[in-house]
Amino acid sequence: MSAGVPAAVAALWGALVGALLPRAAYRFAVPSGEHWRDRCPNGHPIRGWIGRVACGACAGEARRMHVPAAVPVSLVTALTCAALAAATGTRPELAVWLLLAPAGVLLAVVDLRVQRLPDPLTLPLAAAALALLGLAALLPEHAGHWLTALYGALALGAGYCALHLVNPAGMGFGDVKLAVGMGAVLGWYGWSTLLLGTFAGFLLGALYGGALVVVRRAGRRTTIPFGPFLLAGALTGLLIGAYAA
Repeated sequence: MSAGVPAAVAALWGALVGALLPRAAYRFAVPSGEHWRDRCPNGHPIRGWIGRVACGACAGEARRMHVPAAVPVSLVTALTCAALAAATGTRPELAVWLLLAPAGVLLAVVDLRVQRLPDPLTLPLAAAALALLGLAALLPEHAGHWLTALYGALALGAGYCALHLVNPAGMGFGDVKLAVGMGAVLGWYGWSTLLLGTFAGFLLGALYGGALVVVRRAGRRTTIPFGPFLLAGALTGLLIGAYAA
């Protein structure tokens, strides 16, 4: 099989699934303490969690409702899936990455909008990562280790929990829960991948925060959503770990 075929199929999968994410992003993107949206700004009920717009009756007003555009979300998901397929090849863990990637994109979108990582996404993501990797470990030609994934989940979750306890304002507990899932994903390819992905996340977050300070769009005490950088760092580490495996 040509090396480009898995990437092309993965890109198609990502584009199709990514096109279904904006409604969930709209409903989840509420400040902490508020219930998930069940109505659009015009008062129409929102049914279901998947789709291109938040409300069928207001489809023409999606921009005014601040619903994430389907095309950018779909594009990001497609590129992420394609990159994962190119790095992993046809090894069985690729199916795990392709199932988890849309959830990661959804979490990044929500966190960027309202600085919140919803429990209905972070906790199932961690459980699904460990369960699916456990199944992948039973298949031939896999390139990772499930026990290291488990230990990675515990280690990264504990590390982020310590940071949360030291500075709750700088590291939310949602980041801690997300770190458990990302620790499992990174740990699959070993401790070096886990360390690399963790470092990449902090580096990307620091560069972004520093850039905001330089252009005077933020101060030194301004909080930024860290979830997207945790996810981007995990993706970076995962891609390098998959290539090296």
